[in-house]
Amino acid sequence: MGFIQIIEYETDRFDEIQALMESRQEDMDGPPPFRLLRVTRDRDNPRRYLTIIEFPSYEEAMANSDKPETGELAKAMAALVAKGPIFHNLDVVHAM
Repeated sequence: MGFIQIIEYETDRFDEIQALMESRQEDMDGPPPFRLLRVTRDRDNPRRYLTIIEFPSYEEAMANSDKPETGELAKAMAALVAKGPIFHNLDVVHAM
């Protein structure tokens, strides 16, 4: 059906993370490999963010993860967080 990856982290440097993600998007060749990307903030803990990325399949998500530029982005992002990142890898089993 599909695959969703949630990246959970805490930071006081969200503006820097946002700029990093926008820079990565500008550097991408062609359309993004995902269907949907949402960045959310926890109302109960405003330092906690979850990035929700929906891919057509697990295989396409892993192909994206294997790209050197994705690894570079993850490493740069990890340097900006106070806690995390924690990855949640979810197979979609039902959608409406």
